Amino acid sequence: MPRPPATPRTSRLPSLTGLRFVAALLVFAFHTTWQTRYVTGSGGEALGDAFANAGFYGVSFFFVLSGFVLTWSARADDTAPRIWRRRLAKIYPNHLVTFVLAAVLMLIAADPFTTKGTLANLFLLQAWFPDITVPNTMNAVSWSLSVELFFYLSFPFLLRLLDRVPIARLWPLAAALGAFTVLAPVVGQYAVTGTPLPFIDDGTLSFEQIWFVYFFPPVRALEFVLGMVAARLVLAGAWPRFGLLPAGLLAVAGYVVNSLVPYLYGVAGTAALWLTPLVAAAALADERGEPSPLRGRVLVRLGELSFAFYMVHGLVVSYGHRWLIAGHDLPAGAGAGLLAAALLVSLALAYVLFRWVETPLVRLLGSPRPAPLAPVPAAVPHTATLEAKE
Repeated sequence: MPRPPATPRTSRLPSLTGLRFVAALLVFAFHTTWQTRYVTGSGGEALGDAFANAGFYGVSFFFVLSGFVLTWSARADDTAPRIWRRRLAKIYPNHLVTFVLAAVLMLIAADPFTTKGTLANLFLLQAWFPDITVPNTMNAVSWSLSVELFFYLSFPFLLRLLDRVPIARLWPLAAALGAFTVLAPVVGQYAVTGTPLPFIDDGTLSFEQIWFVYFFPPVRALEFVLGMVAARLVLAGAWPRFGLLPAGLLAVAGYVVNSLVPYLYGVAGTAALWLTPLVAAAALADERGEPSPLRGRVLVRLGELSFAFYMVHGLVVSYGHRWLIAGHDLPAGAGAGLLAAALLVSLALAYVLFRWVETPLVRLLGSPRPAPLAPVPAAVPHTATLEAKE
């Protein structure tokens, strides 16, 4: 079924923008309480246990959101080159600036560079390498941009295929995608080999197994396509009336479940099963004008900064921990203060990156959208313009 011309159903989805910062904050919490522990003692251990899966959960949210947002804002008269140009204008300037910043910090810290890792990171190819020395090189968090780039390049073709699927078959498709997210860790566990890493989980998993379920772009695309399917269901009026509160409670319950399942399931895209209803419910709450605590002015503004925050926080956290905390016997209170300082510094740098890099270069490099076409009848499913800063 061809996609009809778009008529905006709502000009903004601020709840999704607010949710973006919540997800970015989950990633920050993971990096400061588990990956690098800022707070010591029993309190620090409790925080680490609580947020041990937060980073994985936040990344899965971003992948689902990308599929939802791109499908929601798609237009029949748009072209693949325009889509690609807009998405590259959104992600690559921030990536390049933080890549250079990472290189400077590595030089100061006398960290080693590798040709393969550096070039793969620069060109956002690092997620394709099942080599422990590559995906997390330079600005480590940029591995997810490597995955997102694959999504963006695939999106015009995926959308063309998805638009041919009748509405009645979208729910079976969603169920199949959900089943594949559960199957992927099984494949990783029993069909992928490699040398076990003693410092991961129980010491029986290899990097190749983790790479397959966590980094490999085609596997992570299951979450992206699930977001696309959810957007089509919402736009067609086929999504059930499942409010924001129960969707939020489901997401919290899902986080608890993902914290208890075996490692490969906890880090993989199974989080999308719990998070997709939340994305859809937030969009519907804004479209229907229903109350939403996620669209407060401060949270939405922070959501606008979330991509820049995500890109800078890893460098602040990792080098801050190395230079100020590692090897020092700091009391828990001092560690908590440094954690708060890392958050504030990350937000300040995010504002600078957003204000003077991301925003002007998106305007300069991103091709404008085609002019709106004539409205279509209300009975025809149509897409909407999104200003939620995907």
